[in-house]
Amino acid sequence: MINGARRTPRARRGSAPRRGTALGPESLTGIPGPILALWVLGAVGWGVVLAGLRRGVHGLARAPALFAHALTPAGAVLACSVAGFGFLYATIALTAEWWALALVTGFRPERLLEPDPRRAGGADLRRLAAWAALTAAATAAAGALIL
Repeated sequence: MINGARRTPRARRGSAPRRGTALGPESLTGIPGPILALWVLGAVGWGVVLAGLRRGVHGLARAPALFAHALTPAGAVLACSVAGFGFLYATIALTAEWWALALVTGFRPERLLEPDPRRAGGADLRRLAAWAALTAAATAAAGALIL
């Protein structure tokens, strides 16, 4: 004993860990595998939407669209920090939103509010509704898997 502290018993070589002490599946870096996969999917989804915005948005809307998309991850971190809410939930939601947007619009995000040529007037809101429904479903499914 040093300074009155007891030494913890060491596990014997080759012995299995005690019952109830096993850790969940982790990657080589110590970060849980599902969380690492979520971060990679989120980053790739963000890049897919960025590429679609760069390719498809033209005119006066291009700069604000790219600027707003570039600030989204930092804004999410800041909002979660100020609100005191966990960033994991926001990461799940953002990843689901980006991939749902890419799938609903066929990897062309500018189509989300594009006017329907068959109708006179406003935008066709079916894509917007499909995006919202797919985002909600993907967020619920990913939340159930990860949390």
